[in-house]
Amino acid sequence: MLRLPIRIYSFFRKNTVMTVAFLAAVITSFIVTPDKEYLGYFDLKTLACLFSVLAVVCALRNIKFFTILARKIVKCFGTVRMTLLALIYITFIGSMLIANDMALLTFLPLGYFVLSSTGMQKYMAVTFIMQNIAANLGGMLTPFGNPQNLYLYSRFNIPTTEFVKVMFPPFMVAIVLITAICLFFPNEKMKLEDEDETKLPPLRTVIYLVLFALSIAIVFRTIPYYIGLVIILVSMLFLDRDALKKVDYPLLLTFTCFFVFSGNMGRIEAVRAFFSSFLEIDTLLFSAMSCQFISNVPSAILLSQFTENWQSLLVGVNIGGAGTLIASLASLITFSEYQLHDPRGTKKYIGLFSAFNFGFLIVLYLFSHFVQGV
Repeated sequence: MLRLPIRIYSFFRKNTVMTVAFLAAVITSFIVTPDKEYLGYFDLKTLACLFSVLAVVCALRNIKFFTILARKIVKCFGTVRMTLLALIYITFIGSMLIANDMALLTFLPLGYFVLSSTGMQKYMAVTFIMQNIAANLGGMLTPFGNPQNLYLYSRFNIPTTEFVKVMFPPFMVAIVLITAICLFFPNEKMKLEDEDETKLPPLRTVIYLVLFALSIAIVFRTIPYYIGLVIILVSMLFLDRDALKKVDYPLLLTFTCFFVFSGNMGRIEAVRAFFSSFLEIDTLLFSAMSCQFISNVPSAILLSQFTENWQSLLVGVNIGGAGTLIASLASLITFSEYQLHDPRGTKKYIGLFSAFNFGFLIVLYLFSHFVQGV
């Protein structure tokens, strides 16, 4: 009898951001009592797109597609500098295709495998931190690279070319910064032990890649989201039900709860006036700073209720993913993964993490502020 309450408690404790979102939704529901307007809070297209991408990515992970691909790339390099640069770039590019959270869940374990099997664990903290930064900032170029991008892309009906045009300048600065830092890694030799690699099942690999292309087509509005959702859901039911079990449902629940929270906040006149006044002063700064306290996804959902300046908001909630440990859900994922392997190095990790992330945040904000002022 006690197991169910314990499991529920463990579930909420493990998913901190979702718990905060749930409490925020419940609390504001006492201020704005539930009515028919609640139905208008939910962006079903965003939820459908996010679920579709996550489901197919989980299926690809189950056949070790990304691990095998990444390992082949890593084995092409023989030094610490080039191998870690490859790992970080794989994460960077991966975040553009499979979303930042999934890129980290896929490539952080690979990073640990490479370092532990070559006796280079001393570089684990900085490697994980740079993979985290690469995932957050690499994903900002595409509508499906970061969860908040997917929401804003749908919320403001942003043309794809305009989206890329706005995000390309900070994206390029991020590439330069990441590459420059990686060049400081030592050039000592490192050798990855050979081991039998799992071969990809040809038919499933092709089907999953087709379904992945379909999920991307949904994001880009090529086909109606409900048609794509049904195709992907039915396909996964027949091909890989385990992938459906591994979908990040807490992330979907986080979005759902924040839809309720932001919708309620938007109906409170005092709150509307407060946020609108600050966003009119400096949308870029206020959105980037809000991420430091409530994370970038809820910031995007909440602040989108009070401004039509989607350009500054989009840049702000993306570069705002750098900074504090809670600025991005991806950062919490990285921290949890690091603790699994080196629980004694937590203080060192947080110190390095803060130094690197706030450095990136300051540079990217100053650059973006200058670009918008030109």
